[in-house]
Amino acid sequence: MAIEDATSGIDIASPTNGLSSQRPSISLSKSPSATYPRSPASKDASRWQRGNTAASAAKPLKPFATEDIKILLLENVNQTGRDILAAQGYQVDVLKTSLPEDELVKRIRDVHVIGIRSKTQLTARVLREAKNLIVIGCFCIGTNQVDTQYAANHGIAVFNSPFSNSRSVAELVIAEVIALARQLGDRSNELHKGTWNKVSSGCWEIRGKTLGIIGYGHIGSQLSVLAEAMGMTVVFYDVVNLMALGTAKQVPTLETLLGAADFVTCHVPELPETHNMIGRLQFEQMKHGSYLINASRGSVIDIPALIDVMRSGKLVGAALDVYPAEPGGNGDYFTSDLNVWAEDLRSLKNIILTPHIGGSTEEAQSAIGIEVSEALVRYVNEGCTLGAVNMPEVNLRSLTMEEENHVRVIYIHHNVPGVLRKGWLLGSD
Repeated sequence: MAIEDATSGIDIASPTNGLSSQRPSISLSKSPSATYPRSPASKDASRWQRGNTAASAAKPLKPFATEDIKILLLENVNQTGRDILAAQGYQVDVLKTSLPEDELVKRIRDVHVIGIRSKTQLTARVLREAKNLIVIGCFCIGTNQVDTQYAANHGIAVFNSPFSNSRSVAELVIAEVIALARQLGDRSNELHKGTWNKVSSGCWEIRGKTLGIIGYGHIGSQLSVLAEAMGMTVVFYDVVNLMALGTAKQVPTLETLLGAADFVTCHVPELPETHNMIGRLQFEQMKHGSYLINASRGSVIDIPALIDVMRSGKLVGAALDVYPAEPGGNGDYFTSDLNVWAEDLRSLKNIILTPHIGGSTEEAQSAIGIEVSEALVRYVNEGCTLGAVNMPEVNLRSLTMEEENHVRVIYIHHNVPGVLRKGWLLGSD
């Protein structure tokens, strides 16, 4: 796939999907007058380029009549994101829940933009029905719920928010480390039932203990700083060599980390390589009396193996925020009908089970709403792909008022000879 850009003297512009003869069913605007947010200054070249343009009275691009853009937001996207999209004049339809695949197929057919969180599954079957769809916004970190390759092959950009909830997840993990070390979950549950059980056996300070972080990305590195501030020693394992923050140390193998850590926490993406990354062999390699935390993806931990090792006493505590299968909405759904081991998991002592709330804070959801919605606006209005997970990045300067008869055409196509000429013919109809 390639993205070609050219500035020309033609009087209209349309982002044309080079993989389909059908053009978007939306009208065009020849004289834009609204002002749109600029791309974030995440790269020095982009920042300086846009800064110089501002002095030349930049002209914002608006290839569509904004009132014709139809947007569907699912899973209760934060109000900050809704407001940004509505302020552009788009038609914004908001639902609080995800949709079953059959219903989603019906709803997606005439929308140009869809915004989702982690529950909605945008499969090839769903995307095949999205004839007008040009962009997907994932208001979360992960994009594994989207068939990004199918989207790329059909000229549909996908954006996410890889950084905005990092602090919220890191703080939750620190809280769980302390809660597990002090058996706070069990003591709280007992007192809720009327049982006074004041004990110190098996309860520890976390100062002086070792935290092992698997995956030293945005969340893992922030967690590293917080843990050191609490007096912990930090070791981490990652598949690439990374600069450690503070006094943290990278270890060469996962086995080395598991043998050294009192608390092990996982922060890796969902990949074939991370499926059941912590299984029976890895549990054997962990220290006796250690703890496990997973706030990454549900497929990373072999949960039946975790149940066995907890019952044996090898592990004395665990905290899970994610699961292989998760309910599509709130309710009494976390049962054996969803995951066959659910009842056994819930029966364990000193285990914290939370419903995928790592990034569920007001601050994180507000930041995610802003970041993803602004990326969607820039793509719809300007063709800017900065931050897209499935396309090359295009982030060019705005046109200036001196370029009165110029517009910009972004043409997405397979990288084959002759396709660019076809694109120009379509754009000049």
